[in-house]
Amino acid sequence: METEIPAMLAARQLIRPERFTFHSARMRMKHVTKDELAAMDAQSDRCALELSDARVDVLGYACLVAIMSMGHGYHRESQKRLAAVTAENGAPAPVVTSAGALVEALGIMKAKRIAVVAPYMKPLTRMVIDYMEAEGVEVVSHAALEISDNLKVAAHDPANLPGIVAGLDTTGVDAIVLSACVQMPSLASVSKVEALTGKPVVTAAIATTYQMLKALELEPVVPGAGALLSGAY
Repeated sequence: METEIPAMLAARQLIRPERFTFHSARMRMKHVTKDELAAMDAQSDRCALELSDARVDVLGYACLVAIMSMGHGYHRESQKRLAAVTAENGAPAPVVTSAGALVEALGIMKAKRIAVVAPYMKPLTRMVIDYMEAEGVEVVSHAALEISDNLKVAAHDPANLPGIVAGLDTTGVDAIVLSACVQMPSLASVSKVEALTGKPVVTAAIATTYQMLKALELEPVVPGAGALLSGAY
């Protein structure tokens, strides 16, 4: 969240007049396990309250798997609750979750069959797949990189992603989710994977940026950020 989303908003500033400031409040989590994710999610109300003190215009909840591990459809509950926190603080603002943003992005792209790359351990990856399939998307193929240390997720080299995708069966998929995690870097490889596969590519960070721009009532266009932010949608 704190690297690729600001990078995309900075790229947008090169082609559009709007300017952005970025504010963050952190929920603690060191290892990507179900217990730590639940403990992290419990801190989200505090973060929403802190950020609303800054009178921000939109809030983005970064961790996709934290939401998806809490049960099907939880992104709707989380977004509603956190928006209420901002309203109670006298600074109402829309809330975008990366989980909800990815689900909505796939709907906007009319992607019913997808391939997914995720950094998570296999059981958590299965939760992510089940969550998306409960939203009407079929995960045809996937790669679980099985990185549990959150800092190592952030340190994963995006240059590895084209090779990982090459190992997946992408025949007949409508889109590729190159990173089902805002923590795992992927932006640098999005255009390459689109060129190599001929498929539209989206990531959790790209989807979150799209929904944040829509919430701000701004044109969701960012150069070099894949099909969703190309202006086609």
